Amino acid sequence: MPDSVKSPRTYSSPLRAGHAAATRQQILDAAWLLFTTRGYAATTVTDVAEAAGVSVDTLYAAVGRKSVLLREVAESSISGTPSAVSAEDREYVQQFRAATDPAIALRIYAQAIVAISPRTAPLFAALRDAARTDPDCSALANEISSRRASNMLLLATDLRSKGGVRTELTDQFIADFIWATAGFEHYLQLEQGRGWTAQQFGDYLAEIWIRTLLAP
Repeated sequence: MPDSVKSPRTYSSPLRAGHAAATRQQILDAAWLLFTTRGYAATTVTDVAEAAGVSVDTLYAAVGRKSVLLREVAESSISGTPSAVSAEDREYVQQFRAATDPAIALRIYAQAIVAISPRTAPLFAALRDAARTDPDCSALANEISSRRASNMLLLATDLRSKGGVRTELTDQFIADFIWATAGFEHYLQLEQGRGWTAQQFGDYLAEIWIRTLLAP
């Protein structure tokens, strides 16, 4: 090849990638706010694009159609990151598993609920309401609920392996008890109905989990 002829350059621009990530986050943030205040059904893709300061075409390219947008917002809210993170890769799960004291492990998970609930509870409430009439929302709500229940059973097994769990309790009871008490409905009842903070909710969860699940 003559020196004067140069092959095309292919490269990944960090600046361009950073801009794309920032745009995607703007879209997710705008969608979260609109879904939790207006409701999913009353929010259009155009509404989200306008709130995010982008075009509808940009929204579709960065995230996808409305049902995909809802899923991405849900996954981001659960993981606290721009994209979905599997349960086993979340920091608090790793800390829970590494703890040798069951009471400390339960407090670690309670603090995770403190961090998660303010962003997940309002969205899950909007998802629950939308699921009554929207098949996509219903499917997503059922998927998240089933996945969460399975994760709670793994948590119960991990907890028992640390020792100190009441022997008369089954892993399924432990999983269901934590699943119910840490649920978004419970959080919203106390946060909206009684003025509790997320930290108060987390402290309460740790206390009832330790008293109920662990041997004296």
